[in-house]
Order: sequence, then structure tokens, then C-alpha cells
Amino acid sequence: MKKLRVGLGQLNLTVGDIEGNTEKIISTIKEAKNQNCDIVAFPELAVTGYPPEDLLLKSSFINKNLQAVKKIAQVSENIITIVGFIDKIEDIYNSAAVLLNGNILATYHKNFLPNYGVFDEVRYFQKGNEIVLLNIEGYKIGLSICEDIWYPENPINIQAIEGAELIININASPFHTGKVKFREEMIKVRARDNLVSIAYVNLVGGQDELVFDGNSFIVGPDGSILSKGLSFEEELLICDINLDGIFREQLKDNRLRNLRAMYKREEKVKEINIDYKIKDKFDTIPQKTILDRPEIELIYKALVTGVKDYIHKNGFKKVVIGLSGGIDSSLTATIAVDALGSENVKGVLMPSEFTSNESIEDALELSKNLNIETFQIPIKKIYDIYNTELKEIFKGRKPDITEENLQARIRGNLLMALSNKFGWIVLATGNKSEMSVGYATLYGDMVGGFAVLKDVLKTKVYELAQYRNSISKVIPDRVLEKPPSAELKPDQKDEDELLPYPILDEIIMLYVEEDMPVQDIIRMGFDRQSVEKVVKMIDQNEYKRRQAPIGIRITHRAFGKDRRMPITNRFKEL
Repeated sequence: MKKLRVGLGQLNLTVGDIEGNTEKIISTIKEAKNQNCDIVAFPELAVTGYPPEDLLLKSSFINKNLQAVKKIAQVSENIITIVGFIDKIEDIYNSAAVLLNGNILATYHKNFLPNYGVFDEVRYFQKGNEIVLLNIEGYKIGLSICEDIWYPENPINIQAIEGAELIININASPFHTGKVKFREEMIKVRARDNLVSIAYVNLVGGQDELVFDGNSFIVGPDGSILSKGLSFEEELLICDINLDGIFREQLKDNRLRNLRAMYKREEKVKEINIDYKIKDKFDTIPQKTILDRPEIELIYKALVTGVKDYIHKNGFKKVVIGLSGGIDSSLTATIAVDALGSENVKGVLMPSEFTSNESIEDALELSKNLNIETFQIPIKKIYDIYNTELKEIFKGRKPDITEENLQARIRGNLLMALSNKFGWIVLATGNKSEMSVGYATLYGDMVGGFAVLKDVLKTKVYELAQYRNSISKVIPDRVLEKPPSAELKPDQKDEDELLPYPILDEIIMLYVEEDMPVQDIIRMGFDRQSVEKVVKMIDQNEYKRRQAPIGIRITHRAFGKDRRMPITNRFKEL
């Protein structure tokens, strides 16, 4: 029985850093050679990073990427290397190059281009119309790229009919809640349906609002996991795949005959004969399995990874966070410390006449637990000056939300002053519940270069804080127990002005994340008045969200690229 040793290069790559990405790829190829691999595969658009967006409109960018592929080919001596790049033949294609002994032996163009959610590949790429098979000593291996494998009618069907035993699928598949398990189950189904092994390699790391989770894996033709990689970490995952197995004989059974009848595709099948002798294996690669991790752990890791890579990849070193003694700023600071180290996180406490002693104590206790340097800048004097200067203009008008927002904007100004003076990037602390209904102050608590919790609902904020405290207790108990309050006026509580967060978050999930019609939400048992209030607030605050900093995406429908609503919009469901 032949064994094909496959290495999957699960790498953290950076968009536009073609030289840096190339060096990482070359280093991993050398490691795979040392491990006696026959094939090493890298993620989708590994050379350029994913997604390159409008960099794809620059001819110099495309050309540099093509030069990099030639450089990578030079180190592919005696190892078949599959790497994602941008091919150019009149137009451009999302592609996989097959390299061996200094040569580009084959190129596969992605057949299915995603054009939904955060993906807009149709804007840039032409779709491929060929299906590629590699023939190595008579054994056939199919190539596919990410989206190609998600459709039931996909290139794998044709590749299986043509005798493929292994499919190598290269990916840049971003994380959101539930996706790791869903993706894994889908690949198992594809393997069982087509009687093939599938090697799935994914990107890892943060890119603006996206976070890629890695979780590369290999499944056998029966859908069993042969080897599985880490979450949110770089790794060369290696696995020996048996050829000439029992499933090769089953290629003649009814299932494959049925596939031949079902899939009469127009795409051309291109078979490439590879002059390569599969290496003899005198060692054994143990099966690597990793237990499924709780979803809350994956979300927390995604947030830490997103912060770490956004800060480092954009050349920042330190961050500054406004600490209120509340749950959102406490969790944001904790994530920042886990991502960057306590020496790179600064806290600023800006109490007003409405700030409780408990909030000050809680913020200081958090700072001590996290070992971060924290400054106190009381804002009462500044606030009084604003009120004095505006007294004549505001004459005859009672205090209202204007005076509340003044406090938030004073704090925003102070944070930005510290950012300008010391080069610290401000991390905004607002959560998805607040962003949804506009319960935040434009140019106030919304200021910042990156919003860590932008896609995290308030109820999930509490779950994440409790999860983090289960590792080591850093967030004070009182922060988790006291009612949330903006503390911009006496006796203020969030839920008095909104709804209880469990109810509010359910409505937001249904209306924003599931696009459920208002009447259907009401029919689920929610109070009509509450639903109409929340929906009206969501619809009215698109202009605010459009001006908010980008933040880490952890759901399938985050504000931003996932949900593109017009600001000027007279359509109302109510």
C-alpha cells in the first residue's frame, strides 16, 4: 500500500506583504521536506494574503505576486508544492499553482466565486472553467479552492468520477460562531459522497475585521478525521494518506455510476502527469486529533487574535482604553492584555460627578489584576467649562441628552489626545447591542481605531467575561453583578432606557443577523411595542454605525460588509 505524505501549511499571512508571505511559505516548504512530505499545500491566495480587495486593481501588485510564485518554485525540489496566488491570462483568476523542481507544472482557476457577505470575488476575478487532476504514479489528486467545495455540484464530483482518491482544497475561510463545526461536517459529507480523502488547509490570523481560525484537517473517504490542526495558531499539519485502499475498489460501485449519470458538466477536465516518485516511508506520522473546543473559547481566541494582528500588522505597539469600571471596558482591556501583554496596554479612568465610587474601585482593581498602567483624569472641570460657555446659547432649555453626550465627547477627546501624543491606538469598547440601537455617542465613546466588541452582543460579553475569569480571575465580581450603566446622569441604568439585555439581544439577532420580518418576530411571542421600539432604533442609527471604527467579526452577519444598508432610506417595515 502506498502512503502519500501531505503537509498543510496553516500560516498567518498578511495582505500585501508579498515578500514576507513568500519567505514564510519557503520556510514551511523546507520544514515539509525535512518531514519527508510528498506534497505541501498552502492557503488560498497565500502569496498575496486574503482578501486583497482593490489591490487587485494594481498591475504592479499582480506582477509582484507572479514573480513570487517563480521564487517559491525554485525551492520545490523533490516536493510537490501547491500555493494560492493570482494568475493573469488577459484577466485575473483566484488560482492554485502546482510547483515541482523549479517549474510551474499546472495552474487551477477557482470555479465558484463567492459574492455574498464579506466576499465580493466576482468584483475582481474571472471564474475558471477547467477541472484539474494531478496524476502521480497513476494515482489521481484533485485540486479545488475554498468555495468550490461548498456546493453539492462541485468539481470534486467530476474529479471522483475521473478516479481521484485525494482532493486538496486550499482555503481562506473566516471564522464566525458555529462555522468550525459546520465546515467540518460539510467536508465529511463531501468525502463520503465522493469516496475520496480531502485535505483541507485554511488560513489563520486577523485581517482587518476578519479573523481566520485555521482548523485545517484531513478526512478519509469514510468521513473520519485522520488529522486535525490547531485553532488560531500557525502549524504545519502532516498526515500520511493511504492509497490503494478499499475505497479504490469501490470506485466501480453503484454510487460512482450514479455520479457519472448525475454530473454531466461542461467544464474541461485537465489531467497533468507529474514526474514524481512517491517517497518510501520508514517512519510513521501519528494521527493528530484535537478535541472540539467550546464555542465560547473559540470566540475569545478569535477576539484575541483579531486584536493582536490588527495592532501588530498595522505597525502599532501600544493601545489605550477608557476604563469605566463596567463590563465592556473590563473585557476589552482583558482581551488586549492577552493579545499584546500588559506592558502594551494603558488604561484611562475619567470620572465625572456621576461616576460612582464603586466604578472607580472596580476599574482600579481591574488595572491591578491586569498589571496595566492606568491614569486618572477627572472631567468635572472641563464639563463645567463647557456648560458655562454654552449657558447663554442653551438659555431656557432643560438639561437633556446633550449634557450626557458632552461628557462622552470630553472623554473621547482626552483619549485621542493621549493617542496623538504617545502614538497609542484607542480601542473602542462598545458592544453590538449598543451599536445596533445607537446607544453610544458619536465622537464620544465611539472614538477609536479598532472596536474589539463591535460584533459581540451584551449577553455574550458577560459569557466571555465569565469564561476568561474561569482561566484566571481578573475581572472583579462586582463588574459582573451590577446593572450596566453609562453613568452620565443620576441613577441611570441601561435597561431603563432600552430593554432587558436578554430580550434586546434576541430581537437584534432575529432582525439583524437572521433578517426576520418584524411581524414574524412579534409572532414568536415578543411584545409588539418592544419589537417596534428596537427595530426603529436599529433603522435610525445606520448613519452612526457607518462612522464607527471597524471591529472583529464573530457572527455570520456583522455590521459592515455583511450588512450593507443605505443611510438615506425611506423603506419602513413598521
